[in-house]
Amino acid sequence: MSKLLTRSLAGYPPGAIAIVDAAGPLDAAGLLARATLEARWIATSGCVRTGLLADNTRAWAIADLALLGTARVNIPLPQHFGPRQLEHALDSTAADAVLTDDPQRLLALGLGFVLRERSPCTGLALLMRDSRRLAPVPLPPGTIKVTYTSGSTAEPRGICLTQDTLAAVARSIADVGRHLGLRRHLCLLPLATLLENVAGLYAGWLAGTCCDLGTRAAGAIARGALTPATLPAEIDRAAPESMILVPELLRLLVGAATNGWRPPAAMKFIAVGGARVAPDLVDQAAAAGLPVFEGYGLSECGSVLTLNLPGASRRGTVGRPLPHARLRVDAHGEIHVTGHIMAGHVGDASPPAEVATGDLGELDDEGYLRVSGRIKNLLITSLGRNLSPEWIESELCAEPTIGQAVVFGEARDRLVAILAPAHPGVPAMAVAAAVQRANQRLPAYARVTHHHLLREPLTAAAGLLTANGRPRREHILARYGRIIDQLYLENPHAHLTA
Repeated sequence: MSKLLTRSLAGYPPGAIAIVDAAGPLDAAGLLARATLEARWIATSGCVRTGLLADNTRAWAIADLALLGTARVNIPLPQHFGPRQLEHALDSTAADAVLTDDPQRLLALGLGFVLRERSPCTGLALLMRDSRRLAPVPLPPGTIKVTYTSGSTAEPRGICLTQDTLAAVARSIADVGRHLGLRRHLCLLPLATLLENVAGLYAGWLAGTCCDLGTRAAGAIARGALTPATLPAEIDRAAPESMILVPELLRLLVGAATNGWRPPAAMKFIAVGGARVAPDLVDQAAAAGLPVFEGYGLSECGSVLTLNLPGASRRGTVGRPLPHARLRVDAHGEIHVTGHIMAGHVGDASPPAEVATGDLGELDDEGYLRVSGRIKNLLITSLGRNLSPEWIESELCAEPTIGQAVVFGEARDRLVAILAPAHPGVPAMAVAAAVQRANQRLPAYARVTHHHLLREPLTAAAGLLTANGRPRREHILARYGRIIDQLYLENPHAHLTA
């Protein structure tokens, strides 16, 4: 991966811009020069396993590129991680160093780090601790990056990736970018998110693209502070040709378009992934001038596996496998992946033969993949129906007035939902009407008969969502269990408010 990126950046025309952040543009030659200086500085530090905690800035990109070049293990730390998650990520990998733009946040954890110096190139603080006092933790051979999933638990498992796997995924996405002639990509997701790191930054550089790091919006997303106005404003400023979104961000843009915002004329390709997207929401996006193409991937497989493309897209699917991906669906409907996959988890001694994704899906006759939901989330009603709640939730959230939906019904005779409005002030009756419209698109056995409307949205800060907006169902059930039980005693579509 490091050599590929270096060759590609060296091949940019003189003066061609590689990244843009709040400090302005930086051409490819300048990026390479700074990464080389940063790599030399890192090499003299003696660090072996290095956490990286910083905003979407050139400092993050330079440090990431430098760590690749020095073959140091890089542990990108999501900004949304709380103290316990940061402690787990650093201790479970036996990290002996951290590069960060917020040293006090790390020092306050009391993990034995001390501020050694600041990078003369990026200004990032280098924190180090005595590795001899750390319990040894084996990593699978070839590990260059340890990525952490969206934080569905307080102690997420570290996924170990090699240069070869990162390169294979980035090449596949870069080929798409070259074919579509994409020249300017906006990184709206935090760079610590593997999807943006590989499919945005790395693939963009391999394709000769300028990557705008979207510092303001990405920071707001990372901290759960995004407002409806921030996202369109950042897109208007950057005028990108491509972006990567999670479904919640797509819903925000569709809502903005409904209220009069228009996407830049240059926009050619918006990839959406991270959770199921209702086909109706994709249709609404297209009608608003948003060229949305759904994809599917896993951190355990280096991020993107399948992707719909212009001229090769099928409604209701996540596209065909990209050239590097090898997928099969077993007799139980679970998707399995072989080939370019993770080297293993932190602590593993050898790589797995394949990744059992835990997702339910099917491949059609033309190779398009349809993903219905997570096996662990599958509901079995008291009537014996097997339902993926993600399917129903995506239909509910395709309604402009519904911002979030979490469906329950395990061992019950009907389904109920916890809902949050798309924005403050949405009348309860408007939400009830939206539920009825969504129900009309669903078969009778999959309709929501009762719902509870929240005053405030579910948030990752409250422990109820993962970073990419997926519901933490067991936590939501624990908080709202009594209300959910009460819904089964109420008349259909009772409008309880909390």
